[in-house]
Formats: sequence, structure tokens, C-alpha cells
Amino acid sequence: MAGKQLARWLGVAGLVLGGTIGILDAAQPNFLVILVDDVGWGEFGFQGARDIPTPHIDSLAANGVRFTQGYVSGPYCSPTRAGLLTGRYQTRFGHEFNSVANVSGLPLSERTLAERLKEAGYVTCAIGKWHLGRNEPYRPMRRGFDEFYGTLANTPFFHPTQFIDSRVSPDIQQIADDTFYTTEAYGKRAVEWLEKNHHRPWFLYLPFNAQHAPLQAPQRYLDRFAHIGDERRRTFAAMMAALDEAVGQVLEKIRQLGQEENTLIFFVSDNGGPTRQTTSSNGPLRGFKATTWEGGIRVPFCVQWKGKYPAGTVYEHPVIQLDIVPTCLAAAGVKIEPEWKLDGVDLTPYLTGQNRERPHQTLYWRFGNQWAIRHGDWKLVVANGGSGQPELYNLAEDIAESQNLAERYPERVTELKRLYDAWNAEQAEPLAPRERPNRNRAQNRNQQPNPNP
Repeated sequence: MAGKQLARWLGVAGLVLGGTIGILDAAQPNFLVILVDDVGWGEFGFQGARDIPTPHIDSLAANGVRFTQGYVSGPYCSPTRAGLLTGRYQTRFGHEFNSVANVSGLPLSERTLAERLKEAGYVTCAIGKWHLGRNEPYRPMRRGFDEFYGTLANTPFFHPTQFIDSRVSPDIQQIADDTFYTTEAYGKRAVEWLEKNHHRPWFLYLPFNAQHAPLQAPQRYLDRFAHIGDERRRTFAAMMAALDEAVGQVLEKIRQLGQEENTLIFFVSDNGGPTRQTTSSNGPLRGFKATTWEGGIRVPFCVQWKGKYPAGTVYEHPVIQLDIVPTCLAAAGVKIEPEWKLDGVDLTPYLTGQNRERPHQTLYWRFGNQWAIRHGDWKLVVANGGSGQPELYNLAEDIAESQNLAERYPERVTELKRLYDAWNAEQAEPLAPRERPNRNRAQNRNQQPNPNP
């Protein structure tokens, strides 16, 4: 009997027998992908931050693997999501800017992780900020998710806009409740969904809108950080506390269901922090959100799979959010076909020590007139705010990208530029031009205008 057919048969058998966990759980793991928004590389306790406690989020790194060189394929909200859910560089299909999600959405030619897992017998749900298309054909319910609870794009935390609860209607709904706070609501909804669907193999995609602007938090969280004098930082800290508690509730429910050792959990930020707007720290890294410096593309990133991945491990080789799709598919027993042309790799053999090589020798980024290539420990980059010419850095020795070595090693510049040009020739033109920021509209009273909407 074929693997997928056997798995489905076991699932039916488990339901018939009425087991609370279900026989299928032994055959196929569950998947939880937690995506946070605009959190810099220097935040969270597992990244060395000490001013804002995040014990629940930190537990994922303590019980799993922390990536010191975890990347995303775009320094911006929507492009990163497009790459994450497809396992492909989003520039391959023109999803280069947020404007693609505003005009149309994730191209219908692309298959999502949810669609592929549904074919393998999984129940699926997306809870949080979608940002991959507002129009009906591009919404989560048409991209492989059985249920969706969240917003179609960026939103305030109170009285969220473009909100959908697919249990009620596939259409946008108004939230009149003054106490509704997205971070808390998403954690609660995730717990409810897990309770209802724990008897089947499940995939839960949980993209919080925290810590994106506008900075907003309930008073009970603000009160915890009354000692922080800076109002923006106090609000940012309160938002982080709410985020950590919501993640903790989800992790506790998984433990209560007895599914912790059968659940693969990824935790990652969508890009670096926009420090000037939100106080989000990128630590020693140069740059910030919407740049191809390390501060725009290197992010907090960890994974937990108890009993499979060694706990408390620090993994030093570069990985990227594109690896999430092939890692989950391989764990689910789904055969990855060459014609899918995935750019990510299955991380499991690397994290378990079966493969000692680098998962990626070369990684690429393109974001309008900015671009970068990392080949081994060398990085060639053109970023806004730089010299305008390709700059060369050795990241093993210079994580802050402070010593431009382009003049010293011109042959290295030529080599990396040749590699980048070959990759770039394979990419598609952007499906929509980059939107121009509205520099005259502040996100809220606590912030300067956000140049990266």
C-alpha cells in the first residue's frame, strides 16, 4: 500500500477507534509555523535580550535548535510570506514587494505548503496576518487552508481591519468589541482549533501581526513595564509580553494533548526590525527592515521537534525560511518532485547530524535596486544607505558588515557578482512596482512616519 494511502487508512482507523490522540499521529507529525512581524535579530531571550522576558518563546530554542545564521528571503512582510509558504524564492514568480499583495496576491500558479499537506491528509488552518492577497481568489481559504481567522493585511491591534473569521463568513467582518486585541485573540483561537482537530494530522500557520506598527497594547501589559521610561519601548515590551503569553498558551495546549513530541514547530520573524519606528533591536547587525544588510534579512529563528532534534542545540550554518516547506513535506512523507523547483532543503538530516555539510553554500536576495549574495562566509551586497557599488564582507569575521573588502579582493567580487547575475537572470520581473511610502502619515501618536509600510 502506498505511503499516503496507508497514512489515510490509519487516520480513518484511528477515528473509528475513537482514540483521543489518533493512530495517524504516529505516522505523520503535526506542524506549527509561528511567524512574528518586524522583530529584530537582537530581541527575545534566546537571542540574548534581557530587558523583555519571553520565557515561552525562549523554551522553543531551549528544547530545540537555535539558528545563529537564520535568514529570510526578503526584507519585507509580504515577500517573506510568499517564500515561506511556497519554499521558493519569491522573486522567481514576481512577488518582490508588498504591492503584489495589494494589487493581486500570491500568484495562483504557486502551490502552498497547506495545499500540499492537504493532499497528504492534513487538516489546515491559518490564524493571523495573511498579507498574500485581499481579493477572494487569493485568500487563505482558496490557498489550502480549511479555516482562516485573522486579517488580510496590516492592521491595528484593536478594532482590526480586513478581518475574517471563516467560521462565520468568507467575507470581511467588523470587530466592534473594544477589548478585542489581535495577539490575544489569535492565541485563543489557535488553542480552540487545536482542541477541535487534534485527532487528525494538522498544520497550523500562526503569523502574528506583533510587533508591526502601530504600537498598541492592553493596559495590563503596559503596567508590567512601568519602569521603562521611553513610551515606545514600553509599548513594544508590552506587545512582546502579550505575544509570549499567546505562544505559551498554544504550546501548553499541544502538551495537554500529548502531541509535543509529534509536533514540528518553527519560529521565525519575517524580517529585521524597523528600529527607528518601533525600537526593535537588530543587535550588532547593520541595517534594518527593507534593506539587504544583515539587519534586514537575518532574523530570530529556531525549531523544536522533541525526540527528533537535539535539545539546546546551536546551529551555526546558514539556513533560510525557504527550508520550512521541504522540511515539513519530508517529515510528512510527501515526495518532493523535481518539477516543483523548491529552493529550500530538508533540514532534518543536517539538524540530526546525518549530514555535516552546509544546507546552503549560496543564498540570494533581490529587493528592487538592492541585492545581495552570500557564498560561503562571503557576502556581496548593494543596499540603500551604502556606497551604491557592490560591497564585500566576510561575515565569519565581520558580522556588522563594517569592513568593506571589495578593493582588497576584487577577484572575489567578480566571482560573487557572476554567481548573482546567473541567479538573477532566472528571476521574474516584479508583478507590481514597489509602492511609494507615505512619509506624511504617522502610524500612531508614538511613532515617526513609517517608510516601510
